Amino acid sequence: MRGNAALRRLAQDDADARAKLQAVLDNGKAAEIFGRMVAAQQGPSDFVERYDSYLPTATLSKPVYAEREGIVSAMDTRELGMAVVTLGGGRRRATDSIDYSVGLTDMARLGDRIDAKQPLAVIHANDEESWQQAADAVRGAMTLSDQAPEATPVVYKRITQ
Repeated sequence: MRGNAALRRLAQDDADARAKLQAVLDNGKAAEIFGRMVAAQQGPSDFVERYDSYLPTATLSKPVYAEREGIVSAMDTRELGMAVVTLGGGRRRATDSIDYSVGLTDMARLGDRIDAKQPLAVIHANDEESWQQAADAVRGAMTLSDQAPEATPVVYKRITQ
């Protein structure tokens, strides 16, 4: 396991680190700490337990499917981000407001096999026209092919300074 000395003392190797992370997710400790962080920043003290009471919900949430079967071999992440901006979930100008109810979830990942039952993503929008624009953008941003992409490293480059 590479990294700074403090991180090396927390886990012996990557497998040990993953196991420790999974343990705090499973036992609820991570959620407890997150809830305390939210409360410390003047957020609701019951946010973790009742997040759905505090977060807005889009009026329309439905999956977008590919026009053909295949394996996700490339993804234009900028185009996906701009799809969210078009939905209202981001700003084009500093003065634009953000609609926190819209966005993309349950995204297909590189290497996923896509068929008629497997959506590319779920789009959360506030009207059918916005959903359709986002669906077109998602379809255009994901390349499907017959072969899986080459594996790429999870960490592209470490910056040490």
